[in-house]
Amino acid sequence: MSAQSNRLKRITIHTLGEMKSAGEKLVALTAYDYCGAVAATAAGVEILLVGDSLGMVIQGHDSSLPVTIKDTAYHVRCVRRGNGGALLMADLPFMSYYSAAKSLENAAILMREGAHMVKLEGGAWLAESTRLLSERGIPVCAHLGLTPQSVNHLGGYRVQGRDPTQGQLIIDEAKVLQQAGASLILLECVPASLGRRLAKALTVPVIGIGAGAEVDGQILVWHDLLGLYPGKTAKFVKNYLKGKPNGVQGALADYVAEVKSGAFPAAEHCYS
Repeated sequence: MSAQSNRLKRITIHTLGEMKSAGEKLVALTAYDYCGAVAATAAGVEILLVGDSLGMVIQGHDSSLPVTIKDTAYHVRCVRRGNGGALLMADLPFMSYYSAAKSLENAAILMREGAHMVKLEGGAWLAESTRLLSERGIPVCAHLGLTPQSVNHLGGYRVQGRDPTQGQLIIDEAKVLQQAGASLILLECVPASLGRRLAKALTVPVIGIGAGAEVDGQILVWHDLLGLYPGKTAKFVKNYLKGKPNGVQGALADYVAEVKSGAFPAAEHCYS
């Protein structure tokens, strides 16, 4: 199998900002290997995330906590080879960014392997790390709402931000991280109304997963989009392969088209 030629014009953090300003939806998807990256970018996916979700969908763990920086670096290398122009983002795994200095050390590893941006889970306490990384030329995505690396502290995979005080805290912390230099926000598993408020409150794009239809873009996990994960699926998941005769590439194309048109997520994929 040979690599397909790039379909996308090279996507950068500036591209994402321009798309938000123009009201064009951003399309993101997790990727863990060469073939997945080729297929996703051929379909028009603009952001690839080497997520620590690989701990569950690739390694078979019951959470993302066992994933190491070496694991992530390996998958970044694989995805980089198949990437057809998307912005390649990589998760900093659990406890790999407990200090600003450690964040810089481990982010540098992923950037050397081909990442264009790193993602960190947490609120305002990450402002120092975000500022340091940004100053050193490493773009940052801040992950707010449901943060899976904190699943034990949160008491499970629960919707966040339903309480008005907690919802306002998420907005306030996102503003702090934007001010510190975050170029992108990923918002997970919150009421659709909170997703809308946050996207309007920030100048940087907000990518949602279970955050409603009025954020600036959407992301799904590859194995959820294709109905491959054998575990329980979340409300915000849609299986684009089910009942479709056009195969994986067609499912990816349908996902891109529905995000762009605003058809996904529909009301049944959103929280109130």
